[in-house]
Amino acid sequence: MCEKKIDQSNNPSHFENQSESKEIPTHVDLQWDEYKTKIQGFKFFDPHIHMVSRTTDDYQNMAQAGIVAVIEPAFWVGQPRTGLATFKDYYSSLVGWERFRSSQFGIKHYCTIGLNSREANNERLADEVMEILPLYIYKEGVVGIGEIGFDDQTELEEKYYRLQLELAKGAKLPVQIHTPHRDKKRGTERSMSIALEHGLDPSWVIVDHNNEETVKSVLDQGFYAAFTIYPFTKMGNKRMVSIVEEYGAEKIMINSSADWGISDPLAIPKTAALMVSRGISPDTIRKVTYENAIEAFAKSGQLDVSDFENGIMSDPSNKFHGNSVLRGGQQPKRDQNSLFID
Repeated sequence: MCEKKIDQSNNPSHFENQSESKEIPTHVDLQWDEYKTKIQGFKFFDPHIHMVSRTTDDYQNMAQAGIVAVIEPAFWVGQPRTGLATFKDYYSSLVGWERFRSSQFGIKHYCTIGLNSREANNERLADEVMEILPLYIYKEGVVGIGEIGFDDQTELEEKYYRLQLELAKGAKLPVQIHTPHRDKKRGTERSMSIALEHGLDPSWVIVDHNNEETVKSVLDQGFYAAFTIYPFTKMGNKRMVSIVEEYGAEKIMINSSADWGISDPLAIPKTAALMVSRGISPDTIRKVTYENAIEAFAKSGQLDVSDFENGIMSDPSNKFHGNSVLRGGQQPKRDQNSLFID
């Protein structure tokens, strides 16, 4: 009986059930560890990430994955603010402590300053915030006004969006626009229309959180089109690769928008690795993950590529107003792969 089975296996009959034969695999889903070698030598610039919500482990992993610089836009931190003092402390942290903390892990930190659309609906507080914004937008490392625009597309959101466009014009700073999650196409068109109405040059405006239904109009009108790789709610990186394949690299940039939600600070290197595996050229990958963001925000006069292109020296023992990132005699480096936490 045993010999008979072997014979059947080696010499299958034409009458055997063909559906029982093994399927030929058409693709393989690799894990991130298997992709890492594909992006060795690349440098990445994340132009939209909320590091105030992230940990030092994130900074270490980002640096190891090739991220050399980031832009942190002012945003809604989840808990509604009740007074002007909390805005002051938040903006101060963006131009101060967070900038220092990033440098201690070898990553150059820039920021954009603005009143987030969600917070524009508290008119009393929004008026107070508008009065202090000029105190921050001229600080070192501020590369734009952002993120501003629409969330629920209310009248108050439009009021403060317009005021901040005028602020950007006066300060000669790029604008970083947040587009709404709901009714995105209408909100994106409305945002661009108002920016043009205020006389802004589209090449000074970065329209963020795009998707397949907005990208063509944004590019056709001369704006930068930014895409956020953020699971479940914005854009997956497989879709992003398809957009780059269709539209090319001009004026397209990719970011993570990683914050306190379920997000990934390594979204850019992971997307780059996927683009490598899909045969997209290194020049195209470099433009959408590094060069285009630098080109757009360097108009601020605050961003010098020589500050980070060859890496920045970091010393975690340095201090900011007497405080370092090391706590109680910690060592600057630790083995993240070790089970033991000594």
